[in-house]
Amino acid sequence: MEAETGLPHRKWWTPYLFLAPGLVMVALFSLWPFVNTVILSLTDARILSGGTFVGLDNYRRAFADPDFWVAAGNSVLYLVVVVPCLVLLPLALAVLVQTKIPGIGFFRSAFYTPVIASAVVVGLIWQWVLRSDGLVNTVFQRLNVVSEPIPFLTDSTMLLVSAMIVTVWKGLGYYMVFYLAALGNVPASLHEAAAIDGAGPVRRFFSITVPQVKPMMLLVGTLSAISALRVFTEIYILGGESGGPGGGARTLPFLIRQVGLGFSGETGYASAISILLFLLTLVFSLLGRRLSKGDER
Repeated sequence: MEAETGLPHRKWWTPYLFLAPGLVMVALFSLWPFVNTVILSLTDARILSGGTFVGLDNYRRAFADPDFWVAAGNSVLYLVVVVPCLVLLPLALAVLVQTKIPGIGFFRSAFYTPVIASAVVVGLIWQWVLRSDGLVNTVFQRLNVVSEPIPFLTDSTMLLVSAMIVTVWKGLGYYMVFYLAALGNVPASLHEAAAIDGAGPVRRFFSITVPQVKPMMLLVGTLSAISALRVFTEIYILGGESGGPGGGARTLPFLIRQVGLGFSGETGYASAISILLFLLTLVFSLLGRRLSKGDER
């Protein structure tokens, strides 16, 4: 074989040799941190002490902690509101900018600009827009729509809604690109045949476009659900270190950061909340995967 191909004889372990650097990196930066977090969650470790084994005490404490349930409720609410918006609005936007008219490239770039902007910059811009003396309240008061400033950033519920608006606004362009790729694979002949049969644009959208891009919708739903459960920056920038008045707008990542931060940070308890967040994320990921498989059948 060597004489025929001119290539040196390969040992059976040669492929594993090439895979080894990648596997080592995954083990060091993904697998080990996860295992270490699981171990820490079973201890009463703090920042400056290793802690001792306490079993499932941290998990029992989390389930009895009102702050945990407030944060978990906010995370789930965030997911329930944001995910449908990030599944449907980018699709509508992609259909609009798919039209081949002069200057449409400008609008595509404009819608994608928030994606490449830093989350901190986006948060600061929206803070300026939504604060009591910001752009929105000033315009509303000048138009006599409201007599008092709307507490976008000083009320827990309004703060959570404001953060959702920022997340959706920043994600529109990102997922629009996904849908543009999916729409490009829809055969034009299907639309042409439906048009000949008398189907209007709305009928063609629901009967042809939506079924064709349904796998992409499920993918966007899964990705946006994972992102929604990890939201932190929007709450931090708009609501400050406390997570809004009384911490009422805190999400699970925000609570993990608060619990584990500082010289007295409870890394053991923060790790337990992290594992619970991981399990919650895993449930929604598996749900998305199951829906995708059902769609393939």
